[in-house]
Amino acid sequence: MNEPAASTWAGPLAGVRVIDFTRVLAGPAASLALADMGAEVFKIEPPGTGDETRTFPPTRDGESHYYLAVNRGKKSIVVDLKSAEGLALVKDLAARCDVLVENYRPGVMERLGLGWEELRAINPRLIYCSISGYGQTGPLKDRPSFDIVLQAMSGALSMNGEPGGLPTKLGIPLGDLVGGINGPIGIISALYERERTGVGRHIDVSLMDGMMGMLGYIAQLAFFNGTDPQRVGSQHPNLVPYGIFPAREGSIVIACLTPGFWGRVCRSIGRGELCDDPRYDTLEKRRDAREEVNAIVSAFTSQHSVDELVAIFTEHEVPHAPILGVTEALAQPQAVARGMVVETQHAALGPIPIVNRPIRFTDAEQPVPEAPPVLGQHTDAVLAEVLDLSPERIAALRASGIVA
Repeated sequence: MNEPAASTWAGPLAGVRVIDFTRVLAGPAASLALADMGAEVFKIEPPGTGDETRTFPPTRDGESHYYLAVNRGKKSIVVDLKSAEGLALVKDLAARCDVLVENYRPGVMERLGLGWEELRAINPRLIYCSISGYGQTGPLKDRPSFDIVLQAMSGALSMNGEPGGLPTKLGIPLGDLVGGINGPIGIISALYERERTGVGRHIDVSLMDGMMGMLGYIAQLAFFNGTDPQRVGSQHPNLVPYGIFPAREGSIVIACLTPGFWGRVCRSIGRGELCDDPRYDTLEKRRDAREEVNAIVSAFTSQHSVDELVAIFTEHEVPHAPILGVTEALAQPQAVARGMVVETQHAALGPIPIVNRPIRFTDAEQPVPEAPPVLGQHTDAVLAEVLDLSPERIAALRASGIVA
């Protein structure tokens, strides 16, 4: 690892260098988490358009919303990996890095000459993280996969939607974003292990495995019952009342998990006598009387506005929330207090809003993340400062199209 430059908050991963061969979403989400924690991430992009998400509409002045979302704080380096000189450059860079992240299908990096066995021979301390749809083993390992495919294959899609209707895709691409959770967990664990062993490790992250891990208690429920849990829409399979309830205009979420919360719900809707009603005094009884209980709660909520319900449920400490749109959520006072939206300076767009790091370290002022890079923004600087190439050598590489 390299010594970080002095700053207000360098981050716990300051000094860690990452060579990033990821693209689209699952892999970039993983390297984003590392950049957020202070790692220096070198994003390798092909000549021409770079990461294909740079062209995903909508765009503004040639910059895509999609690319901007998961590439903050990284350094873009354009290298032609199909050329011998370009391949030699990235191998030299990998030899000076702590971590490599890639999310090609199994075998692609080996065909490029950048596989685990080849690179660990030149850098035994390298931690090499491969993120793919189905992992490096198994009968499906060579299949292409995207978010909805992984939701379907993991069982998650079957659980989402209204009873009796078709399954519904999750509104956020969790099938991809799970790679941005499990990849960094594996990488940071391997960095810690390397302090003891002195050597790196190959990490195999399957997005399908990750989605199955995200099933949580749903999988255990299937084990218990021996059958697939049924779709319950916004409701909970075992907890009642729990879900979306109508307001006079709009709707509101209520979540009742414990007997104590049941009492609060009853008192908040003016039905305190139901707290000890033998028809509803256990989780199982409320589950079995789902329609009755929901009707009682809905009869109250439908007579009040969302703002009125928020005030009532807040007073009685009932877990609840209005259903916010994305722009409203990002602008709400809690998000503002947490600094979840910040402005950063983009090389082409000027000042732009971005979502901030979702993890805070107390007693340290964390600077605003650097903007996502324009294509090739850092090529010359990295070649000069990390690989020690002369200006003449860099100019020659540019002239031959090896770098851009």
